[in-house]
Amino acid sequence: MAGGASFRELQSLPRRRTAIVLALPPCGMLGILVWQVLLGHPWGKDPMSNSSVIGWTVFLWILYLRLLTVRLSTQVRDGKLAVGLRGLLLRRRVPLSDIASVETVNFDPRRDYGGYGIRSIRDGKAYVAAGNRGVRIKLRAGPVLVVGSKRPDELAAALRA
Repeated sequence: MAGGASFRELQSLPRRRTAIVLALPPCGMLGILVWQVLLGHPWGKDPMSNSSVIGWTVFLWILYLRLLTVRLSTQVRDGKLAVGLRGLLLRRRVPLSDIASVETVNFDPRRDYGGYGIRSIRDGKAYVAAGNRGVRIKLRAGPVLVVGSKRPDELAAALRA
C-alpha cells in the first residue's frame, strides 16, 4: 500500500445514532439562546450574560460539527499497529513485537463493549466504530486490544506478518 503501510482502514461511527446523541447539548443551548437572547426571558435564577449564551452556543455547534467528522483509524506500518479516533488526536501505538496473539472475533458492540468508540473492557481496551467483526490482540504485557474492522482477516494477517 501507499507509504509502506501493510494495512490501512478508516471507519465512520454510526451516523444517525451519533448525530442525534451529540446534537442534544447544542440544541439545548440554542433553545436557551432563543429564550433568553431573542425573547428576553432570563434563564434560571442566576442567568448567564447574553454574550456568554451566544458564545457557548457557537462553541457547542462547532464542537458538534467537529465530532461528526471523527473516524476510527487503523494502520499497520513500520512495525507498529496504530489505532485511534482520527480527529480527536487519540491514538495508541503498539509495536508488533509486543503482540503475543491475534484472532478474528465476532461481537455485539452494545452488549460486549457498551457501544462504539474507545471503550474500557475488563482486560484492556476496545476500539469499535461499526459492524460486529474485528481482531482481538493479546499483548505480551497482559492487556487485550479489540479493534473493530470491516476487513478483520486482512488486519490479522498484517499483524502476524
